[in-house]
Amino acid sequence: MPTPARVRADACPGVFAPHDAADGPLARVRLPGGAVSAAQLRALADCAEACGDGDLHLTSRGNVQLRGVTRPGLAARLTDAGLLPSPSHERVRNVLASPSSGLRGGLADVRGLAAALDAVLCATPELASLPGRFLFAFDDGRGDVAGEGPDVCWRATGPSEGTLLLAGGDTGRRVARADAVPVLADVALEFARVRGSAWRVAELDDPAWRGTPAPRTPADAPAGLLQRDDGGLAAGVVPRFGQLTAQQARALAEFGAAVVTPWKSLVLPDVPADVFERLGFGGEPLGTSACIGRPGCAKSLADVRADAVFLPGLRAHFSGCARRCGKPSQSHVDVVAEAGGYRVDGRWVPLEELKGNL
Repeated sequence: MPTPARVRADACPGVFAPHDAADGPLARVRLPGGAVSAAQLRALADCAEACGDGDLHLTSRGNVQLRGVTRPGLAARLTDAGLLPSPSHERVRNVLASPSSGLRGGLADVRGLAAALDAVLCATPELASLPGRFLFAFDDGRGDVAGEGPDVCWRATGPSEGTLLLAGGDTGRRVARADAVPVLADVALEFARVRGSAWRVAELDDPAWRGTPAPRTPADAPAGLLQRDDGGLAAGVVPRFGQLTAQQARALAEFGAAVVTPWKSLVLPDVPADVFERLGFGGEPLGTSACIGRPGCAKSLADVRADAVFLPGLRAHFSGCARRCGKPSQSHVDVVAEAGGYRVDGRWVPLEELKGNL
């Protein structure tokens, strides 16, 4: 059953069209495939301090947000760092890729595909009209990013071949890895031509945009010290609530390039065994997440990050309102703020009983 098409304008934030949040303008910086070099991490840290609230906020699409951007100069700084290659396309550069690909596990190495697609996107004027919610993905066969709701996805079935997914459905179309980028770009072009008021593939009525529902694979973000397939070490860094201080971002940059994951964490591809001792943060498994809450969001009914309870062995998401911003795609305990307390998986829990009743 297709989702009804949108009737309001697409207001997905970017650098040139920030969202007016309660704590000031919010700018989203796209990182196709989550890839960010050490120099770019340092540049983002500088941007956070010079233009925003001093922190980097990771998103559920592997991007970075800057909050409280009240001072000028952000676009120029990002351009100099290579993070804003096309002003006309900046909001449509939404590309996921399996963060551990080429390091450990997976059927194929999808590294480089996101950057190649990004180059095609930015070079194709017609694709600038894509909605800011449209999402591409390259899944290395483990099913991690295929489960994140991409509109069009290449999912590996072997080292050099894969299948085309549309809105999570397998079309049955087999696509060589070498053809994955042009095929995904062609699908996006066709969507741009026929979408009408739709923002997502799932909103189209045409059955030609359907596929056989593909089974979802539970995906846990890489966390802690990780053994690479070649015997080396990588690291999954999980900052609390996906928030990094500028100082922490610079500390990460000392270990080289990083990959921002769709689970508000990062993968450092090549690290020494004492990486977490040197970092001083970020090795815990993923557990509780939360939206920004009060005072950052005027719609929030609570300071959810202050109220959030960490539950060993359980994944919970605290939301300040029914919009549930930033909720994980994986199964989780749904905790939504209401006046005087929270509704936990539909059950009302007064604030004073929250910790004991979860």
